[in-house]
Amino acid sequence: MTADLPEELAGIVTAIEDDIIFGRLPPGLRLVEDTLMARFSATRHAIRQALGELERSRIVTRERNIGATVRSYSQEEVLEIYQVRELLQRHAALMIHLPVPTEVIARLETLNRQFAENGARGDLRAVHESNDAFHLTLFAACGNKYLVNFIADYMALSLPVRAKSLADAQAFQTSFRQHEAMIRLLRDQDNWALAQLCVEHVWPSKHDYLQRTQAVAAPPDDDLRMPSPSRRRARAEPAAD
Repeated sequence: MTADLPEELAGIVTAIEDDIIFGRLPPGLRLVEDTLMARFSATRHAIRQALGELERSRIVTRERNIGATVRSYSQEEVLEIYQVRELLQRHAALMIHLPVPTEVIARLETLNRQFAENGARGDLRAVHESNDAFHLTLFAACGNKYLVNFIADYMALSLPVRAKSLADAQAFQTSFRQHEAMIRLLRDQDNWALAQLCVEHVWPSKHDYLQRTQAVAAPPDDDLRMPSPSRRRARAEPAAD
């Protein structure tokens, strides 16, 4: 998002974005321009430009006579966003021709190793970026660039919901182990197990967000579950490491 921005403006956007997606600025919080001007020693024009960029990335909302606030999703909105995201990811995983080429496996192993190294350093921005790169590389193996673009859009739309979980040590380790399980399944020929794992992988951050916003997390929709021996296998594999 910041690649084409002037360096000073990009720094402001990245700092506010990090504070939002990693939970330091909670959903619904008003972003006061004067406070941000003092924090970054920036002009009002620069702060408004930064907030405009964050609005375009959909993690900030701006309303007339109210100003900018950290995007806050209702329980219903979160459930609806994740219904679409899970459907897209399941379909992409089912389309992947297994086993995938060795170069795809090598790329995913490199990204997951970077994910672990970034986590060990406590670099949450790099953790987030390597995590997204891992998943988009995996789903790109489906061969449908339009489907992958939709997945990327819903990953961005759910960013305020999901990124904070990467700052949690236990959630981070679970994600790493599930990435390893996905790589194993990409070497195999069980698309159903891979698809179910790709869906279940996103549930914890969804439920955590609902709990943090004092919503009652609903159980996963039955129609999104695919009961089968391969489903049980997909769920069991991450814990075996």
